[in-house]
Amino acid sequence: MNVLEKIKDGAKLKNKTVVLPEGEDARVVKAASEIIKEGLAKIVLLGNEAEIKANNPDVDLTGVQIIDPLTDAKKQQFIDLLVELRKSKGMTEELAKETLEKDYTMYAALMLKVGDVDGLVSGACHSTANTLRPGLQVIKTAPGIKTVSSSFVMVAPGENRHNPDGVAVFADCAINIEPDAEQLADIAISSAETAKKVAGIEPRVAMLSFSTKGSGNDDKFFKSVPKMQEATRIAKELAPDLILDGEFQFDAAVAPEVGKLKAPDSKVAGNANVFIFPNINAGNIGYKIAQRFGNYLALGPICQGFAKPINDLSRGCSVEDIIAVVAITALQA
Repeated sequence: MNVLEKIKDGAKLKNKTVVLPEGEDARVVKAASEIIKEGLAKIVLLGNEAEIKANNPDVDLTGVQIIDPLTDAKKQQFIDLLVELRKSKGMTEELAKETLEKDYTMYAALMLKVGDVDGLVSGACHSTANTLRPGLQVIKTAPGIKTVSSSFVMVAPGENRHNPDGVAVFADCAINIEPDAEQLADIAISSAETAKKVAGIEPRVAMLSFSTKGSGNDDKFFKSVPKMQEATRIAKELAPDLILDGEFQFDAAVAPEVGKLKAPDSKVAGNANVFIFPNINAGNIGYKIAQRFGNYLALGPICQGFAKPINDLSRGCSVEDIIAVVAITALQA
């Protein structure tokens, strides 16, 4: 059984409810139908029911709950809640009403906030900012975490002695451009949670650098090595039970013979399966090298660090992509 099948099986067992606010997108509507047929999650689709069905006459929407934010019985409740949550930022009842009638992702975020749904997936026809902004404004970050980040679950094409689990987690490859030490510590802790909930592995977290345990230093220039050392210290302090260490060069993190030579006392060296990159340049380049040269399947980006699950789709996503992201979101719930 491959990793995606395991993710889908796990989602079926959890039986969570996921809201899809983009009922105007045919791919989302088709995915909603398929998700119900596969039993991956319960689906709430936002939009005008008559329009959705007229625009998608060949799609069976049996079992899909369709809610129109313009006429929903809970609309006033959500207007009041948005005012309460954002009044310090100047939110008024009139502005809240206007916002919810235009921004269905915000409406979905409020549904998630009150527990009407367990997760939110958007972005098929809206920007990443439009997906993440309601999450940051309404859902906020998980307890003890200040940073929303992203990760990729990297699935090996076959057996690999440097990746015996057959799957790994790379972060942050898509959101935080130049995270500081505190943000990197948050990213590490959130990525470990993704490893457990989504990838199904016990995390062994490596904080990556061009240096291993002080072997290199760029203190005169960018101070990236001290940053990773400080991030390691903070993460260990925040999550003392997490198997985490650094800073490591990639080979010291994955090759037992190199790890033993360079960090003989480390539980992570030569044995890592979660990799925290120093910035988005390294992370984005790294996952794409693994994807293209190593034939790894890259599942993501997966959003992490929110108090409740929110995930962003690529605007070029397929129906299959949406189904996979909904299954991942259900596992995060």
